[in-house]
Amino acid sequence: MNSDELTHFNNRGEAHMVDVGAKPHSKRIAIATGIISVNETAFNKIRNGDSKKGDVLGIARIAAIQASKQTSNLIPLCHPIALTRVNVDFSLDDEKRSITICVQTENTGQTGVEMEALTAASVGLLTIYDMLKAVDRSMIISNICLQHKEGGQSGTWHRQP
Repeated sequence: MNSDELTHFNNRGEAHMVDVGAKPHSKRIAIATGIISVNETAFNKIRNGDSKKGDVLGIARIAAIQASKQTSNLIPLCHPIALTRVNVDFSLDDEKRSITICVQTENTGQTGVEMEALTAASVGLLTIYDMLKAVDRSMIISNICLQHKEGGQSGTWHRQP
């Protein structure tokens, strides 16, 4: 099969769940990132930890972890997988008033963890939006993307700068 072929469609063009049963187990890692840009008030609430709803980044971290575990319930053709690790980090950029989320997901299995990392990054950023929308409805979520993946038949891939 060419890497250009879409594996979620059968020879009649119908969507189906890919059979991964014959694939060997391997260690798989994926890293996804995304950014949310906020106004000064929202940024200061995150930096100072004084949001009325609580610890914005702490809650967003838990939301991202939960989302990674629910990916197969949200994305119709994703396989339910047993994650062995989910790590969520945030970095703040004072100059741009933005927060970057970085999610690393891992498992040892027959299919990758890219969708879990991307889902976690998305939900983590959406949680930040939800918690701060009272002070900034103009927030922009952007640049959600896969940065790195390794394991499986396709090996290692890394986003070029």
